Amino acid sequence: MSDAAQPTAAEVRAAAEAVKAALDHHLAAVERRTGDDDAAVYDAFNALAAAAEFYDELLYDRYDEVTPFEIPGADDSLPPYTGPEEPNALSVMIRRDYAVVEPPRLLAQAQRIADADRDGVGAAAAVVGSSVHAAIGVLFGEYEPDEIASRHTEFGLEEGDSTLWVTAAEELPEAGEWLGAPFDDADPQLVVCRFDVSAVFDEDDDEPEGERARLDPV
Repeated sequence: MSDAAQPTAAEVRAAAEAVKAALDHHLAAVERRTGDDDAAVYDAFNALAAAAEFYDELLYDRYDEVTPFEIPGADDSLPPYTGPEEPNALSVMIRRDYAVVEPPRLLAQAQRIADADRDGVGAAAAVVGSSVHAAIGVLFGEYEPDEIASRHTEFGLEEGDSTLWVTAAEELPEAGEWLGAPFDDADPQLVVCRFDVSAVFDEDDDEPEGERARLDPV
């Protein structure tokens, strides 16, 4: 930031005072909480996070200094749980990202699967060929997602971020009910717990190998 755009010392001081006020407000909300999912506590937490982040930005811009603590922002926290207290059903939603870093390896593995399925018939070469699209279909048609996750390197894939959400429900949906849009019901307010894996977490010494588990029990 240029000198002309730098915050003034008074603005930094005002941001610090806002953090102090947000701390008091958060403590008061916690002292008055009516349950584990008290909306007032949630709102006070988000306000404190926003105030702390703003102060940290001004402090750095003005004095090239940072705070010794980090408060996760609202985007890094689940909203209050609003699902059933005694869930009778649950849904497990998984997303895993992969980069295709070695297409020849992927194609070779898929072709071996296709050849085995065809009992070695020579025409199997046309099943995969040079199509990465076809190879991915063969691979995921043969192996469970968990096995692909554990063997991704030999399939020429590189892991990206992944997340697993466990959501609660009163009862199981009717058969075929959500197949047309399987992820439309991914409501964060129904999440009982979630587990995230990302390289961005590698900066945190307390979280081994880039893993973060976020537990929000009902």
